[in-house]
Amino acid sequence: MTIAQGPMREPTYLALTSLLDGPLHGYAIIKRVEELSRGRVRLAAGTLYAALDRLTDEGLVRVDSEETVNGRARRYYGLTGEGGAALRAEATRMVEAARLVTDRQARRAQVVRPA
Repeated sequence: MTIAQGPMREPTYLALTSLLDGPLHGYAIIKRVEELSRGRVRLAAGTLYAALDRLTDEGLVRVDSEETVNGRARRYYGLTGEGGAALRAEATRMVEAARLVTDRQARRAQVVRPA
């Protein structure tokens, strides 16, 4: 798998970001995404698990461990090296996109307008 081309969808970006500090189980990812987005992004469980399956297939996340809690399997997902690289590439893309605006605004502010 190579680093994905084009912009990453925000829920994917936030899900990967949630794994930067270490592996999490699905519900913890949902809560971390909500926290990171200040409540703006709320992932449904079905949406998250479909995304985790896709990200696993793409090599961006891996199943780190499993445990049984109250008779149910709980999987912990971790960021792979490739996932970290894709996340950094997306963060760089967003910084460069933001710089287009901030640099342009700075140049406009420096232009002295005739009175």
